[in-house]
Amino acid sequence: MTDQDNYSDIQQEVPASADIEPDPENVYRGHKATLSNPNTSKAAKKHSRKVLENETGEPVDASNNVRGVRGDTKSQDEQKDPGNVARGLKASISNQNVSDEAREKAKEKLKNLE
Repeated sequence: MTDQDNYSDIQQEVPASADIEPDPENVYRGHKATLSNPNTSKAAKKHSRKVLENETGEPVDASNNVRGVRGDTKSQDEQKDPGNVARGLKASISNQNVSDEAREKAKEKLKNLE
């Protein structure tokens, strides 16, 4: 039976003695997720904040952002494709399930968009 184990297509478990380093980006993401998860304890958040501050050399603020590191600074409206926005507004105007008030707002937004 032991000979069959050597010919198995199933990958063998990696031994604990293997020197496999965790991916630093995955570790960073995990700590950022811990900070934003409302179900984690204050102690876990404190630990993750400390690790992130040590790794980046920058303090971490309450919004889960590393200070000094700027993300995408565009607002959500600036990132949207104007053609897609116009199509969505036109769909709202022609949809019978949309209230009259919402249709009027969509018409107004479409007029301002063009």
